[in-house]
Amino acid sequence: MEKVTIDAVESRMGPASVKRALTGPLDADGVALNHYELEPGERFGFGYHRHPNQAEVFVVQAGTATFETEDGDVRVEAGEAIRFAPGEWQLGRNDGDERVVALAIGVPREMSDTEMLRRCEACGGRTHNRVEMADDREALLTRCTECGAETGRFT
Repeated sequence: MEKVTIDAVESRMGPASVKRALTGPLDADGVALNHYELEPGERFGFGYHRHPNQAEVFVVQAGTATFETEDGDVRVEAGEAIRFAPGEWQLGRNDGDERVVALAIGVPREMSDTEMLRRCEACGGRTHNRVEMADDREALLTRCTECGAETGRFT
């Protein structure tokens, strides 16, 4: 048995105010566990994305998350969950006025190569992007793989 206080786990840089990776502290082999807290306007991921070999489940504990999917937007309220099969495109965000708190569960733990699309102003549309550490190591950047332009900066 392993037990952890969620607030004791350090938050990671990214598009959400709070992202606490619980996998390591809980010694949870085979599954990725992440606790998220999103302020209004924030997102779970860096961009519209899919994991070719990993299923993802989001359990919303507070607030309402909106997920962009290939079939349109889907609202998930507190007390509800949503599952994305491997290869399904998605991006969750907080469109509301209150904080969203959710647990994300990924199986298997390793997500392999994530495909991600973001708007690139230089290219004039959504393009494939990658995530990299900023030179000052104080932020994560998203960068267009077609032209190299920075498309986002996350602390």
